[in-house]
Amino acid sequence: MLVRVHGILSLLLSFMMSQPAGQSQCTVSTAELVATRLSREIVLNAKQPDPAWNRAQPRSFCADWQGNNPEPERQTSVRVLWSATTLYVRFECRYHSLTVFSDSEPSGRRDQLWDRDVAEIFLQPDPSRSGYYKEFEISPNGMWIDLDIFPGGRSDLKSGMQRSVWLDELGHTWAAELAIPIESLTKNFDPKRNWRVNCYRVEGVQEPRAYLAWQPTRTPQPNFHVPAAFGALRFEP
Repeated sequence: MLVRVHGILSLLLSFMMSQPAGQSQCTVSTAELVATRLSREIVLNAKQPDPAWNRAQPRSFCADWQGNNPEPERQTSVRVLWSATTLYVRFECRYHSLTVFSDSEPSGRRDQLWDRDVAEIFLQPDPSRSGYYKEFEISPNGMWIDLDIFPGGRSDLKSGMQRSVWLDELGHTWAAELAIPIESLTKNFDPKRNWRVNCYRVEGVQEPRAYLAWQPTRTPQPNFHVPAAFGALRFEP
């Protein structure tokens, strides 16, 4: 397991939160997330991202799980890259305050990680199996959890995910990169077939917490486990 957690080194990160010209920082203009193809594997470095990330199309969100109450100061941007063996995910997050666990397993895994600040991505390689998908979470201090979700329960996925985290406390931003082995997601990867996906943020420890979603689930109470609300993940040739 690879972990790089970097401290405060700069107030400016030119790569951070780049948006198409003329578009609101929190606009969700599409329900499709595009994974950009790589010609090589990359090294995770959340502080100094590989130039390949510049080719990935960002998707940004800052509204709550119902699609209401946008907060630009909690904006999250997500980018995805892929190779024949690995799915790469990069989160770029603004925050009000940090609440993280101080303890974890030696590997950095932390159960109930969602009870503190996290960024999350849910991946459904086979949309025909609506109740089955994979859940990945990363915290600002590098703790993580990966889960296999199925009707009525969940289990540890043990995906072999690698991660890198960068934190800028003065700038109130943090970034995380994940490298997820595709074989842990599906045994029959076909990049011509779309997956389903959703991305989330949770911030705060006491209610009312911030529950933010790329594709709103629109449940009465915060609930991210709504596969019907997932967007599409398309693999660019």
